[in-house]
Amino acid sequence: MMDAPVQSTYAEAYRRWQQDPEGFWAEKAEAVHWHRRWNKVFDPSLGVYGQWFAGGELNTAENCLDRHVAAGRGAQPALIWDSPMTGRKVSFSYAELRDRTARVAGALAQLGVRRGDRVIIYMPMVPEAAISMLACARLGAIHSVVFGGFGAAELASRISDAKPRAIVSASCGLEPGRVVAYKPLLDEAIALAAHKPESCLILQREQARAELIRGRDHDFAEAEAAAHPHEPVPVAATDPLYILYTSGTTGRPKGIVRDNGGHAVALLNSMRMIYGVGAGDVYWAGSDVGWVVGHSYIVYAPLLAGCTTIMYEGKPVGTPDAGAYWRVCAEHGVRVFFTAPTGIRAIKQQDPEAKLMARYDLSRLEALFLAGERCDPPTALWAAEKLGKPVVDHWWQTETGWAITAGFREFGLFAPKPGSAGRPAPGYDLQVLDDSGKVLPRGQSGNFAVRLPLPPGASPTLWQNDEGFRAAYLADFPGWYRTGDAGYIDEDGDVWVMGRTDDIINVAGHRLSTGAMEEVLASHPNVAECAVIGARDAVKGEVPVGLVVLKAGISRPHAAIAEELVALVRERIGPVAAFKEVYVVPRLPKTRSGKILRASIRRLANGEPPAPPPTIEDPAALDEVKSAFAGRG
Repeated sequence: MMDAPVQSTYAEAYRRWQQDPEGFWAEKAEAVHWHRRWNKVFDPSLGVYGQWFAGGELNTAENCLDRHVAAGRGAQPALIWDSPMTGRKVSFSYAELRDRTARVAGALAQLGVRRGDRVIIYMPMVPEAAISMLACARLGAIHSVVFGGFGAAELASRISDAKPRAIVSASCGLEPGRVVAYKPLLDEAIALAAHKPESCLILQREQARAELIRGRDHDFAEAEAAAHPHEPVPVAATDPLYILYTSGTTGRPKGIVRDNGGHAVALLNSMRMIYGVGAGDVYWAGSDVGWVVGHSYIVYAPLLAGCTTIMYEGKPVGTPDAGAYWRVCAEHGVRVFFTAPTGIRAIKQQDPEAKLMARYDLSRLEALFLAGERCDPPTALWAAEKLGKPVVDHWWQTETGWAITAGFREFGLFAPKPGSAGRPAPGYDLQVLDDSGKVLPRGQSGNFAVRLPLPPGASPTLWQNDEGFRAAYLADFPGWYRTGDAGYIDEDGDVWVMGRTDDIINVAGHRLSTGAMEEVLASHPNVAECAVIGARDAVKGEVPVGLVVLKAGISRPHAAIAEELVALVRERIGPVAAFKEVYVVPRLPKTRSGKILRASIRRLANGEPPAPPPTIEDPAALDEVKSAFAGRG
């Protein structure tokens, strides 16, 4: 099928979408291979707010792999695994990746996995993680990838909610200077979970092999070798492709659902429209498959577009140095690189003059895209100056699956405005609302919201929780999707995202719930009350900072309690939380109604005056917090 026609400018493309949204997306859908065409481009009677391409049938893995092999690109590199942690680099052609995916799908089928079953994938950054995702998609099974940095309790909550028939994991993950054994965490999580999987596929890595449990656990390589290749299973466009759990403000994790049809259409379109790449181009998203960026732009979108995608097992610094990213770009001929600002900040901190960058030939790199958190202007300006390439900040969420706002290489990039996240993508009617839901004029700050329906690729609901989706995203502003982010749109139409409106903080691009951390702190026997806020950090963007009030009569050293609390968060949530700061205070500052003054605490942690509301219960409590924070950072 032919690609949709190219609009010559951003304004024309956005106007085209506004005038005929269904026609716009129907054109984009022609680039996808369908087993059966849709009855309706958009059906508002389905789901929470409607669903895209109702009646259509396709297979996402087939569109990612088989379609390109059939088109004669079977020998082209599809996936390059670059692992400074092991010193290995492996390239898989489209034909090789298709064949391995088909065999792993066959192995899962042998374990009883069928269309609609859930499979949890708890793996490090190895090719088998992407292959397992694609194998699930090939079977019509629903995968749920859990980031390898999460602890047993977090993994258990996801097992209990998704109720997987099988789990795919590895014996270990690798971090600079240490080996992280995954299998004991998996075993503990299964013991804690209310649901028990029937079987586990375990990839044995030579750095630390795992002991398998007879009858439940199976060796990944052996099962793949013994399996028969499985053909792609057509599924409904509206069927779930995956569940990706994101932090919520309650104990139950939020299972973001992604459908098959709208997801394929939106992601394939985004590769050309936003990133300006297509078949044969080398594209790298420096993220992890456990996060939405890894789902969308390490695995699915580049393969849908016929690109060569890179999977990197390493860090921006320390593997071996702050030139690691530039080495990967130069060595593999990366045309567009996408990563989080925290990685660029870490590189800038260690190599401010970009001497390591200068060692590498980056002539084939055309643009750097940043997302996951707002990029501070100094970092964006530094990267643009040192690279001599466009640096494009863009804004999106786990829930949307692709960018709400961006610069668009298909139409020519906008004049750079460091700190801005670009302009709304065609598909998003983005506005700023006041707290009553009234649309605010340009330049005024308020709540970012998207007029319904959300475009293809966005989450249609939460896993088995339509009411939870309505309550979390639709109830506050009827007819709108509430993003939970705040900021303004300037006179040129550029979007400035200034922060979150709830208690989700961004730690190095990872969205984490301070409420979940508070639950962990409150479980400590010495803690009477606690609060966790996100404070600014020069490298990670934000870091969590805890305040605790101890129970009466506790005379233990505060330092010892703080160490225990840090260890407890690391155990329950995982190292990804980057939780290292806890301060003991006599009391927490509150309003007279009992609400903790988190905004004032955050300002104090950032070295700013607290600006408390007039209803504060005891102003002295703010002075106590200020004293506790004296000298931090």
